Amino acid sequence: MQIKVIVEKHPEGYVAYPLGMNGVVVGQGDSYQAALDDVQSAIAFHVETFGPDALVDSESTVVEAFVAEASMGG
Repeated sequence: MQIKVIVEKHPEGYVAYPLGMNGVVVGQGDSYQAALDDVQSAIAFHVETFGPDALVDSESTVVEAFVAEASMGG
């Protein structure tokens, strides 16, 4: 099973979260890889705990994700 994961770099470290899951699953770490490893572990625990209901059905699966900037008035 492949799940898309967003990894964000913040001044305090990295935060990672999956797309296409029900519920809140977050990982964190001091490096990109540490955050990715942490969120993979959190995803496995979440699916083990909540079963198939943790996954969004395939019709609403995220195919691609984009990062964009928008200007806010002024």
